[in-house]
Order: sequence, then C-alpha cells, then structure tokens
Amino acid sequence: MKKLLIALMTLVPSLVFAAGPTVPLDEAEVDLHDKASLQRGAQLYMNYCLGCHQLQYHRYNRTFEDLGIPQELGEENLQFTGQKAGDRITNNMSTEAASNWFGTAAPDLTNVARVRGADWIYTYLRSFYKDDSRPFGVNNAVFPNVGMPHVLEELQGVPEKTYEERMIDGEMKEVYVGIQADGSGRLSGSEYDQAALDLTSFLVYTGEPMLLEQRRIGWFVFGFLLIFTILAWFLKKEFWKDLK
Repeated sequence: MKKLLIALMTLVPSLVFAAGPTVPLDEAEVDLHDKASLQRGAQLYMNYCLGCHQLQYHRYNRTFEDLGIPQELGEENLQFTGQKAGDRITNNMSTEAASNWFGTAAPDLTNVARVRGADWIYTYLRSFYKDDSRPFGVNNAVFPNVGMPHVLEELQGVPEKTYEERMIDGEMKEVYVGIQADGSGRLSGSEYDQAALDLTSFLVYTGEPMLLEQRRIGWFVFGFLLIFTILAWFLKKEFWKDLK
C-alpha cells in the first residue's frame, strides 16, 4: 500500500499538467510545407523571443538549410548574438538574471510544441490582455498570471478583454466575448493572427525538424509492408496447396 501511495504521489504533477488550459483552444492550421510562413516565424522568433528563450537543441545552419534561407542571408538577418552558423541557438541571459527579472528562468522552447501542442501556442500568443495588477501590465487567458511581458504588443497593439450585454434568464448581463486590440499595433487583427500562426509553425518545426521526412519515409515503409504482405500471402498459398 505504501508503495502504491508513493507511485500515485509521483503522478500528481503530471496529471495536473495534463489537465491543460481552462479556455477553448483555437485551431492552428500549421503547414510545414509553407516555407514562407516558417521563414517569417523564424524572423519573429529571433527578433522578439530569443532574447529570453533559447532553442539550445537546434542550430542556425540546420534552420537555414531546412527553411531554404541562404546561409549568408541568415547570418546577416537572423543572427544577433555574434555566434557562428554552426552554433546552437542560444542567448546571453543568465539563469540568475532571468530569475530576478521574471521570477523564474525563461524556458527553452525547442520542444514546446511537442509538450504543449500547436493549438496551445497559437491561442496563447493571441490571449494576452491588459491587466494593470500584473508586474508587466498584462495577463494571459490561457496561462493565468504568466510571468512575462507581451513581447508582440507593438505588432498587435494593446489587447483588452471585451464584453457585451446579453439577455440571460430574463436579465441583461455583461458577458465576456473575447480579446480585442485597440488598433495601435503595426498589424491588423488578421495580420497579427497570421504572425501568431507563423511563429507557431516555426516552433512546431523546431520540435520535430524531420517530421516531413519521417512522413515521407513512413509512406514508403507502409507501401513496402503492403507489397510484402501480398507476396507473403501468395507464397503461403503456394506452400500450402500441396498439403491439401
């Protein structure tokens, strides 16, 4: 019984984590064949995310090659830390500095899409809203009390929760209907949604760079097994016909 209790206690954190967000997630229509979207996502990541979040299990030159970016162009426009093309994608922020500024070290995001899922990332990027009670003046509907600023605010503008009056049970009540930016950003609403999708797609790629190749090889393996099964069936039939 004691061992069973210990095993259950060790599972509690993973069960809590697996519970997921309490708000509905929007579908991220990620297309890893869309190199232009992946390139835009890489640019957004290097400009707005890399200052805090590393991709230490991924290399610059691998990114350039997979996304169809000439190495010289990539080094000029996507490398800002003085690293070489063969280096891992890291930053110079120390764990101590990150803890002092944000309360905890900023997580590496190489595998965040594999852990959280594309829909979670896409919805998270579109769920920041103004909250003056928070240290950075924003909160997030998907990740309540998140300890980071809304780094894409200059693109989206200042997002705020919006409400509208609706008749419920014979009474007019204010109902939360979503988050809407104030129009001060550089992008329109649809353009920001596309930027969020581009960044999400890039993170899906970094989590599984070989995904498209794996799928391609998988179809060859499936075809081989199908052909082998048919041949084995005919071979078995040939062997057994003399025993009847």
